[in-house]
Amino acid sequence: MQLGEPSWMNEEHAIFRDSVQKFIAAEIAPHYEAWEKAGIVPRDIWNKLGDHGLLSPDMPEEYGGAGGTFEHLAVIIAEFARHGYASFAGSLLGVHSGIINHYILNNGSAEQKARYLPAMASGEMVAAIAMTEPGAGSDLQGVTTTAKRDGNGYILNGAKTFISNGQHCDVVVVIAKTDSTVAGSKGISLLFVEKDAAGFSRGRNLDKIGLHSADTSELFFDDVRVEGDAVLGAEHGGFGVLMSELPRERLTLAIGSLAAAEGALQWTIDYIQERQVFGQAVGKYQNTRFKIAEMMTEIRSLRAFVDDCTRLLSAGDLDTVTASMAKLKATELQGEIIDDCLQFFGGYGYMREFPISRAFVDARVQRIYGGTSEVMKEIIARDILGR
Repeated sequence: MQLGEPSWMNEEHAIFRDSVQKFIAAEIAPHYEAWEKAGIVPRDIWNKLGDHGLLSPDMPEEYGGAGGTFEHLAVIIAEFARHGYASFAGSLLGVHSGIINHYILNNGSAEQKARYLPAMASGEMVAAIAMTEPGAGSDLQGVTTTAKRDGNGYILNGAKTFISNGQHCDVVVVIAKTDSTVAGSKGISLLFVEKDAAGFSRGRNLDKIGLHSADTSELFFDDVRVEGDAVLGAEHGGFGVLMSELPRERLTLAIGSLAAAEGALQWTIDYIQERQVFGQAVGKYQNTRFKIAEMMTEIRSLRAFVDDCTRLLSAGDLDTVTASMAKLKATELQGEIIDDCLQFFGGYGYMREFPISRAFVDARVQRIYGGTSEVMKEIIARDILGR
């Protein structure tokens, strides 16, 4: 029984997956532990990703992409996650390739698409999105960053935190309040700010319990001048842009979580057939066998759901509630599976030299970013029961 084989995968996807695996083996695996210790990946890895067509697989060729489909992006996210390189699967590629370039493709002006998308595809530009704030978290109703009208542009002031790609980003999409006379999420706009803008500065690279090589930063905006043509989508229409891309964002997270769980289970299956306890392999004990059977069943069941969601997204039919269900189930199961897998490694599972230990700490944030599990449950409950 093979793990990690989506039902939608065809020969083209399989060939592409082989190329992704070769890239990981050559360019990521030999260096990843050093990057984890350094707390950041080198900037030139983005150019290598771009050279190999891994940054915009589902972008149109006219914008430097490979002209593929969402399934090609899913292959990339899944392979990085399955091999234990969660910093790429989630924070780096997930944000840059899975979220921001689609914001631009689906909502940007012709000039914005031409300026940013080819550069993002090649790795010339690294993108970040600045949503979360120190006092408000990711609650858009509590956004305090402001962009006040000034002639044909805006003056941007505020601070953001927990920003993926914050240290390396060449362009950041900032969520700011452009109309303070309306309450809640109304009056929010998305604004492009480039790295050399006067008044823009980066804070520290935050020290996390996992995803160590994924730079996560504080960003500061002090009277940053933003021109009128830097608005992504309609003025005051930022909330709608964000909501329109939620199904893609949450499904991408679900795909990464599922693949990470599959990878951890495969490591465990291999390990328990070698590790000896009381004179026989751990895999010979009934408790082990039953637990592995349970985990495999859970993963195969989730695979069917995630694959169905992938087909729906590709057809333009995946709704936010269903995507929230996939994100909730996949991220929660990822935590459960990897915790159980680590147990079979015994004391070695607690050692950083074993990939399962890194997978354990990296898994924890999946239930937080992209909307916490509690937020997912509320979204699902509102659809079923109303507000």
